Amino acid sequence: MDYNFEYFKKSADYVRSLINDEPEIAIVLGSGLGDFASRIEDPIEIKYEDIPNFLVSTVESHAGKLIFGKAGGKKIICMSGRFHFYEGYDYEQLVIPIRLFKLLGVKATILTNAAGAVNTDYKVGDIMIVSDHIKLNGASPLRGKNVDFFGPRFFDVTDMYTKKLRELALNCAEDSGLTFREGVYMFFTGPQFETPAEIRAARILGADAVGMSTVTEALTAAHCSMPLLAFSVMTNMAAGVLDQKLSDEEVGIAAAKISERFGKYIEKVISQINISEL
Repeated sequence: MDYNFEYFKKSADYVRSLINDEPEIAIVLGSGLGDFASRIEDPIEIKYEDIPNFLVSTVESHAGKLIFGKAGGKKIICMSGRFHFYEGYDYEQLVIPIRLFKLLGVKATILTNAAGAVNTDYKVGDIMIVSDHIKLNGASPLRGKNVDFFGPRFFDVTDMYTKKLRELALNCAEDSGLTFREGVYMFFTGPQFETPAEIRAARILGADAVGMSTVTEALTAAHCSMPLLAFSVMTNMAAGVLDQKLSDEEVGIAAAKISERFGKYIEKVISQINISEL
């Protein structure tokens, strides 16, 4: 497949014809974190399957729709459900959502995910603001022919998780009723949970949390020079930390417990982002 500019433009043209506006901020909702979608005012919903050249979410807990509306006083575009390598998609396909956002005029993106806590000081329900990531497996989503419109062939990722937005997120944490951390996210391909030995290795390498998403989106945003903020909700302690098995059900239960407070907090963060200063 030739993922050229026209390929991505076809998706954007279709979405733009339905929303007739330019979103300012995009947000991607991870596993069990779909409650935020209910906070969007005057929503326009678009099924992923209706968008030309887009992907379809196969994870049951992901709604699989794009929602345009307002939250925190700003125009937003929200992905209720995301795409993963473990679903069978190629890494090159995982650039599609962020490039759609770029073509729609989005100025900043917020990513959320459910993650396993590697740092033993963390607790289930804590929220980690991602400061950096470790990715040692799999290809880059930017592999293949470069599309110059989105960014250069070789690009810097030093401030991929934008420091200014991380500072803003920490400032918004007061009175949220949530516990916030700041740390490093390590990417694993899944769908199996990590082994205890892999978690021990991740801890040695400096990871505070692990998960199966977010990194491909973050790299694509960096390629597009798009400011980015990412949150990991600790929905379980990673393999081997506790003497118990891991399950997707456990992840969903933990995410549900903080979903309402987290949604309110995200709305506050959005309200505080100054688009003109990005």
